[in-house]
Amino acid sequence: MAVVRYETDCDRIIINKSVISEDFFDLSTKLAGNILQKYINYQMKIAIIGDFSVYKSKSLKDFIYECNNGKDIFFLPDENQAIERLSSV
Repeated sequence: MAVVRYETDCDRIIINKSVISEDFFDLSTKLAGNILQKYINYQMKIAIIGDFSVYKSKSLKDFIYECNNGKDIFFLPDENQAIERLSSV
């Protein structure tokens, strides 16, 4: 992430949910918070794409909702929506 940010001056990344460990989506592991904080620290914007309806955790749904209403982290269904959202922030 740091290499991308500083060597290419790119500050937006799209990641497919399928390449992320399921532990990321269990908020009790604190993995999501720790990883996503790094994106904030490096002033990167990130969109994670995939189907998030499979998760039943209210905490995770609230987390996704809050992220999607922010300016840096987004959980979106597909690449086209991710590109659109990242292009507008």
